[in-house]
Amino acid sequence: MLSNHFQNGIETARLAWSRLPSSEDAEVHDGADFGSTSGNGVESLDYEIIENYAYREEQAQRGKLLSGYYVVMKWFIALLIGIGTGLAAIVINIAVENFAGWKFSATFSIIQTSYLAGFVVYILFNLVLVFSSVFIITQFAPAAAGSGIPEIKGYLNGVDTHGILLFRTLIGKILGSIGSVGGGLALGKEGPLVHTGACIASLLGQGGSTKYHLRARWLQVFRSDRDHRDLVTCGCAAGVAAAFRAPVGGVLFALEEVTSWWRSQLMWRVFFTSAIVAVIVRTAMAWCGSGKCGHFGSGGFIIWDVSGGQEDYSFEELLPMAFIGVIGGLLGALFNQLTLYITRWRRQYLHKKGNRVKIIEVCLISLITSIISFGLPLLRKCSPCPESEANSGIECPRPPGMYGNYVRFYCAKDNEYNDLATIFFNTQDDAIRNLFSAKTFHEYSAQGLLTFLVMFYTLAVVTFGTAVPAGQFVPGIMIGSTYGRLVGMFVVNFYKKLNIDEGTYALLGAASFLGGSMRMTVSLCVIMVEITNNLKLLPLIMLVLLISKAVGDAFNEGLYEMQARLRGIPLLESRPKYHMRKMTAKEACRNQKVVYFLRVVKVADVVSVLRSSKHNGFPVVDCPGNGETLVIGLILRSHLLVLLQSKVDFQHSSLPCNINGESVPVRCDFSEFVKPVSSKGMSVDKIYLSPDDLEMYIDLAPFLNPSPYIVPEDMSLTKVYNLFRQLGLRHIFVVPRPSCVIGLITRKNLIIEENEDPATVELHSTGVRPCWHDRRVLGRDPDAEDPLLSGLLVQD
Repeated sequence: MLSNHFQNGIETARLAWSRLPSSEDAEVHDGADFGSTSGNGVESLDYEIIENYAYREEQAQRGKLLSGYYVVMKWFIALLIGIGTGLAAIVINIAVENFAGWKFSATFSIIQTSYLAGFVVYILFNLVLVFSSVFIITQFAPAAAGSGIPEIKGYLNGVDTHGILLFRTLIGKILGSIGSVGGGLALGKEGPLVHTGACIASLLGQGGSTKYHLRARWLQVFRSDRDHRDLVTCGCAAGVAAAFRAPVGGVLFALEEVTSWWRSQLMWRVFFTSAIVAVIVRTAMAWCGSGKCGHFGSGGFIIWDVSGGQEDYSFEELLPMAFIGVIGGLLGALFNQLTLYITRWRRQYLHKKGNRVKIIEVCLISLITSIISFGLPLLRKCSPCPESEANSGIECPRPPGMYGNYVRFYCAKDNEYNDLATIFFNTQDDAIRNLFSAKTFHEYSAQGLLTFLVMFYTLAVVTFGTAVPAGQFVPGIMIGSTYGRLVGMFVVNFYKKLNIDEGTYALLGAASFLGGSMRMTVSLCVIMVEITNNLKLLPLIMLVLLISKAVGDAFNEGLYEMQARLRGIPLLESRPKYHMRKMTAKEACRNQKVVYFLRVVKVADVVSVLRSSKHNGFPVVDCPGNGETLVIGLILRSHLLVLLQSKVDFQHSSLPCNINGESVPVRCDFSEFVKPVSSKGMSVDKIYLSPDDLEMYIDLAPFLNPSPYIVPEDMSLTKVYNLFRQLGLRHIFVVPRPSCVIGLITRKNLIIEENEDPATVELHSTGVRPCWHDRRVLGRDPDAEDPLLSGLLVQD
């Protein structure tokens, strides 16, 4: 029996692997046609609620008990998102710390006898880890490459990039981050954790993964893109909270950087999720503090305590601190521009040659990084250990095999250390902690810091955009803290004051570079305060962030916006373009041909339109019999594909069904219209229809959205843009200016208590007044009212 179970397990794994698409099929190609539902393009999301008959039937059957269950499940899934993201962060951090610990321990033990052998072991260790990362990404989860923040930002803006929220993307992100960060590349794991949290939230929101038979029916409560959007927002905040141990910063990051729509109810759930993550991470740190996590020590979950540093600052120091902000803005803008050029060249020429070239590229960068990291400290002269304070807790030099401050590497005397090795032979978290450390005057030389700055800046630019999970938070902090410490050394030598600490300037430099590159202000300020545990530095961090963002904005956009545009993600920014003020809605769509359906349409006509058109929404018209054409709603392509696939609503008659009665013959369940998150959905070419099926009819009235958003043709495009973005729309109808007003809605009409009769409120309100009551105004027959949408259709 055991052998049978074992054999079944092998067959299941083989079947799952055979269902994986090849990397060429699964990869999202840049420059794909936006709006295409076939191929590898991106697609808009339906954040608008489609209030068709099936939806209204479901809402009518939902009582208070079911509505309460719906709310409870939102909070419960928010809890699961926090737990899942926290556990993913624990796995990544412990794995990275242990791999780095084994690597440094083996290297330091071998160099006691031979530096050449230690050099070979160091290179091989990094190469194996990096190769495992790029192999997983190219062969298993291509969508897991990069930080993932531009794609998630696009998703929350209303653009679905195929593959970014799948289960294989989650696995590839976790395993790939462990290999790339543990392999010593110039990138971080904090950005990918945001993508990891979003994947966990998406999978929990849809009840798991159907493809890998990991499905929980009791979790399949949320069926709309709007609900999934809220859950992904919680996942993004949880990712930042898990990466930096900054729960408040995670909430503000989701609000400022990635989301386009926000509600007060969502704020509660996002805050709750971030708080759960903080509890999970804190519990893991307490458990690992007893030595149960191997090499996991003071690093890992980021918190760089600089509370023992500079207590106060003088007015004279504001000028060099402002100068740090200027440097951060310039270097951040330069970083964005260089990564844009290199990534564009890499995608246009290098990555088109296949996965083998991607693997060779990443392995070559790993080899160069290892040679520089090991070779540059060999060229530096060792420095004598300074006199340390009795209670500082900092030992100089460190014993062989130990990493931290004052690392001894290739030194002739026992009481010497290598300042470059202190940065290179540490994990990134420990290296930043050393740069931020207080009471460590003259630990680094200006020449050593400048050498590391040029080298690491170059490596970060080249590494960003390769086929591995890559975050830019921690590399940005390392770059900024390096030149910040250089400025701090200059200030100490110039002012000759003992209360000035170089670590404080390193912190300000880190904030300035992140502000100049990512252009975040409030969330980044709170994150820096939370991870440094020093509230006294808040005004200084605000100062350098404002200056660095202003300087960076003078040259280009933020890092994530530029990368999103490079990937072909059409983001709608918060402000419309200036030239839209002079355009109208009619001018924006004047070259379009409106493709529409009749209310009762032949199946063959539906198939023909879907194959010849790439549109995702179609107006549905009806002819009442008086010669006029009336638009009665909007039907989505995905809903049409469901109707064609199920065939249960086909009818032989070309006459419409009765939608005025209580019962409408709708045999499709509302859940069938839900498209899986981050998937391509159905294709009309994969639906088999017999010749008899093509001769039948479908009444589209029960399935369309009878109340789409409309705007008059002469509305300014700026106003249309704001309406479209703030409501999260996918389609909007442009109609001629209506000739009649049937009512006017004011605030008073919208404030209706639950126990009040709406008809009574309407009688006492001047906000809703039927226009046919005043014949002096209309001067026409009230029965001859023109339809509001009668002029929508444009035909060639």
